[in-house]
Amino acid sequence: MTEPTADSPDAAEDTPRVHPWADLKTERKRLLRLAPLPTDRSSGARPLRFVQLGQAERHSPEQSLLRLGVEVPGQHLRAGQNMLDVWVDHREKRVRFELEGSTPLDPANRGLGRFLLAQGIAWARQKWAHYRVEPGTLAAKDALTEDARLRRDHVLRAQGFELTYEGEAQTKGHFGAGRVSELHPDWNKEKVQFVDLLEAAAMLQLADQNLREQDAELRTLNQRLSTFKRDDTSLRFTIACLVTFAMFQAGLLIWIATH
Repeated sequence: MTEPTADSPDAAEDTPRVHPWADLKTERKRLLRLAPLPTDRSSGARPLRFVQLGQAERHSPEQSLLRLGVEVPGQHLRAGQNMLDVWVDHREKRVRFELEGSTPLDPANRGLGRFLLAQGIAWARQKWAHYRVEPGTLAAKDALTEDARLRRDHVLRAQGFELTYEGEAQTKGHFGAGRVSELHPDWNKEKVQFVDLLEAAAMLQLADQNLREQDAELRTLNQRLSTFKRDDTSLRFTIACLVTFAMFQAGLLIWIATH
């Protein structure tokens, strides 16, 4: 009996098929502003940040896909990090939100989790609000601490998902919902905001103006400091001369008194 070769039909059946959209890269880019927040005990300082949202869509008679990704300037992210996939199965009339691999988000605890889910839900509700939501698995690696689990659960519940856990340890569980129309496409807009090009240009112009004003103030202060240094040098020389003259006068008076 001959063994199946690489070109034989049997070998082709044993080779796992890769979905043609598996390596889809995000295309449309938009700027996001992460508002400054008070320092958090677990995630640390949360200053003002700007990140980029990427989005890509693909459609076929059988499926549709929305891929969202958040890019952080000057920072290398792991594969699958900061990403959310929304798969639509038109044959089964189901929508699947792939959360595994999208967390932990970076920067953490800045509202990006709710934002990504809200964008995916809003996209799915446009045409397939009557589709059912396919249940998903809650990954234990996304909740290594109790605080992380509570934050994740709060994000999911805020968007309308229902959570079920297996056992009291609450390490394994599932999330789901009835139909897409039951999910909420809103997020905390005080934490995450879209920034259009004109607004970004205005912010850069204002920052440049502030830098120029600060530079002018710094030059003025440096000039005043130089003037004070020159005056200080003159005063030191005058004081040294007066001290020398006073010592000479004192010595002269002592010499007159003793002679």
